[in-house]
Amino acid sequence: MNLNRILSLALCLAVAACNGGVRHGDGHEEHAHMEGQGAEATHTGDGHADDVHTGEAHGHAGEISLPAEKALAAGVVSEIIRPGTFRDVIVTGGDVESAPGDAVTVVANVSGVVAFTGTMAEGLSVAKGQQLFSIKSDGLLDGDPVSRARIEYEAAKAEYERASGLVDDRIVSRKEFESIRAAYETARLRYEAIAGGDVSGGAAVKSPAAGYISGFAVNEGDYVSVGQTLATVSGNSRLYLSADVSERYSAWLPRIEEANFRLQSGDMVYSTAELGGKLVSYGRNTGEASPYIPVTFSFDRHDGIIPGSYAEIWLLGKERDNVISLPVSALTEEQGVYFVYVQLDEDCYRKQEVKTGATDGQRTEILSGVNDGDRVVVEGAIHVKLASASNAIPAHTHNH
Repeated sequence: MNLNRILSLALCLAVAACNGGVRHGDGHEEHAHMEGQGAEATHTGDGHADDVHTGEAHGHAGEISLPAEKALAAGVVSEIIRPGTFRDVIVTGGDVESAPGDAVTVVANVSGVVAFTGTMAEGLSVAKGQQLFSIKSDGLLDGDPVSRARIEYEAAKAEYERASGLVDDRIVSRKEFESIRAAYETARLRYEAIAGGDVSGGAAVKSPAAGYISGFAVNEGDYVSVGQTLATVSGNSRLYLSADVSERYSAWLPRIEEANFRLQSGDMVYSTAELGGKLVSYGRNTGEASPYIPVTFSFDRHDGIIPGSYAEIWLLGKERDNVISLPVSALTEEQGVYFVYVQLDEDCYRKQEVKTGATDGQRTEILSGVNDGDRVVVEGAIHVKLASASNAIPAHTHNH
C-alpha cells in the first residue's frame, strides 16, 4: 500500500465521522445524542437510538454543601419563616438592683472594735440569726458592754430566784414579784443578744434575715459606734431592672409593658415576662442630675443575675403585624453586613444577604432578603458558614 492510498483512506474515514452517523443496509441512520453531562446512547434493533441519562444535573454557583448527618451532629436547625407580630423596641441601658425591702442592713449593737466571724465575703449565703461579726470594747472608756450586761443579768437572775421562793409565803407580793421577773427577762434578753452565747468573744452581731451578703461597710479592726452599718444582706427574692430612657421616647413610655435584657457579663437574654416580672413605674420627667427618664421593672431572682450588674435593655412597645423576623442566632455578620443561610434541600444551602430592622435581643426584624415560605437556618448558622469556607468547588452539583 503506497502513501497515496493511505492518505485517501484516512480522508474517507474523516468524512464518515463528520456525517455524524453510520449507514445501515436498511437505510436507517443512528445518531448519538448527548443531553446533559454523562449521558450515553444505545441503539435498538430497528436502528433507532435511545437516550440513557444518569440524572439531570445542574451546577449552581455559591451553593454550600453540608451533608444532613453532619448538619444534625452540629446542631443545625432550620425552619420555614412566616410573617408574624413584632413589637416596637427602645434600645437602652440600665442596672439590675435589689428590690427595696429585699435588702436589710446589719448594724452595730454596741460601740467597739469589729471582728469578722470566720471567713466572710460578698456573695456568702447566710441564715437568719447567724453571727456575722463580734465587737469588743475592752479597754474603752465606757467599759465592756458585754461585761456590764453579764453583771446586770446575773444580779437580776439572783433577785428573781430569791423572790420565787418568797412569793408563795406572801413575803414578796405578787405585784413586786412580777416586776422582778420582768427585770430579769429584760436583762437576760439583752445579755444573750449582745454576748451571743460567747462571753469571751465580745458582742455578737447577727444577720436579721436570710440571704446573701451583698456588701460590707467596714473592715475588720475598724472602730464602730452603736447603730453604724456593718454590712448589707440581700434576700434576692425579687430584683429591679432600672432602664434609663432618653426623653425623646417619652411619648412611647405609656405603651411599655415588658423588657428583654442581657447582662454585660454574659450572652443570655432574659425576659421580664418569663421571670414573673411586671412594670413598676416610669418617670414623668427627667431627673435633676440626669437627662434620662427611669423605667423600672421588678422580677423574680434567677441564678446568674447579680444585683449591681449593668444590662443592655430592650423595652418592648406596641405590636406590629405581618412582620418577618428571625432569631438573632440565625444571623451572621461580616463587616457590618448581615447574612442568613437558606436551606435549598437536605444537603444544600445558600448564603443570603438580608437588610435588618429593629431587634428585641431575641429576634430581629428582616426588611428584605428572604420571603414568606423560605426555609432558613435558625440555629447553628456558624457551622454552615464554616462549611462554606471549606467547600473546595465553587458550584455544588445536586439532583432536583
